[in-house]
Amino acid sequence: MPRYVQKSWNPDPNAYGPRGARRSFTYRALVPDLIARAAPALATPIIALLAEAERATLTLNQGPPTAVSLESLARRLLRAESVASSWIEGVKLSQRRLARAEAEGGEARDATARAVLGNVAAMEEVTKLADQGAPLRLPGLLKLHRALMKDTGETNAGRLRDRQNWIGGNPYSPLDASFVPPPPEEVAGLIDDLLAFVGRTDLPASLQAAMAHAQFEAIHPFGDGNGRVGRTLIHYVLRRRGLAARMVPPVSLVLAARSNTYVRGLNAFATGDLATWLDVFARALSAAALRASELAQHIARLQEEWRVRAGRPRRDSSAEAIIASLPAYPVLTADSAATLTGRSFQAANEALAALERAGVVKNAGTARRNRAFEAPELLQLVAAFERDLATSDD
Repeated sequence: MPRYVQKSWNPDPNAYGPRGARRSFTYRALVPDLIARAAPALATPIIALLAEAERATLTLNQGPPTAVSLESLARRLLRAESVASSWIEGVKLSQRRLARAEAEGGEARDATARAVLGNVAAMEEVTKLADQGAPLRLPGLLKLHRALMKDTGETNAGRLRDRQNWIGGNPYSPLDASFVPPPPEEVAGLIDDLLAFVGRTDLPASLQAAMAHAQFEAIHPFGDGNGRVGRTLIHYVLRRRGLAARMVPPVSLVLAARSNTYVRGLNAFATGDLATWLDVFARALSAAALRASELAQHIARLQEEWRVRAGRPRRDSSAEAIIASLPAYPVLTADSAATLTGRSFQAANEALAALERAGVVKNAGTARRNRAFEAPELLQLVAAFERDLATSDD
């Protein structure tokens, strides 16, 4: 069972905050069980839920309809996951705004977009680490945190915390916190244990992903960004173990909508109740994978409609190359379209103009040179997917 340690809080008497936050007191911090050698005994209903989640994830990763580029769908789902993971932390951004920020190079004027682009960078980094096949080590975990926090001004990016943190209550002390993770001197050992667990191959991948994420959240090893880094661990495990070798099920979309259930599940795990957390996680993973498979079918139908409107462009044409790329890059400029498709600027520009006349894309800005074009129907489709998947059952 997890254990609690009693610690003393000795605040700076000159610190900001109410008088109560400037007094000394004792508090309890939770130290979770070590899990590197865990061998959980699961009830039959939980085993069935995990098996169902794995089947749905495998089905998604068997490949989308032939009309949809595998790379395009994978890129779109990764961004849906990144946006939703940021939602959970209160950073809200639409797919349209994210796509425009990417098309513009993530310019500094949109701080929210920069934060979500950090989440995208962390997700891309975790897929690279998983594809390398080697077990995740501490330098890799710290690299994930640096990628996430790159443009946020966080001075401790890529460092394990050296002070106590907490969740809830007030920002001045853990006096009224809803959860106090382990003291800083426990963090390094707990992370070593967690990474040893993540390197195992003798557990069902869905069980391993669920436990790895929940244990990371119980440790809360960073000063900021714990939720987002912790959710990337889900995808590291699923990808490395071959369950989600191609596409990310956007499980954070489900967890974001069921935030109360999500937090209850994590709290249950931290206090030794694994079954409650596995029930939450398995249902979220199943829903995310099933609906992502449906999204692939909707995208395939939309692309076929675009081809009809565009007069059935030749397979080797610039217009067809752009249609194939729009699910991954729903906002393009002539420059980015040329780079993406390997065509000349003139060919890409003419193809975008033709697709604009056909109603496939529309002008997304007012710039006269190198205008941005967006695929509004695709953006609406992804937004509807997010809304439907995020229907709360709390």
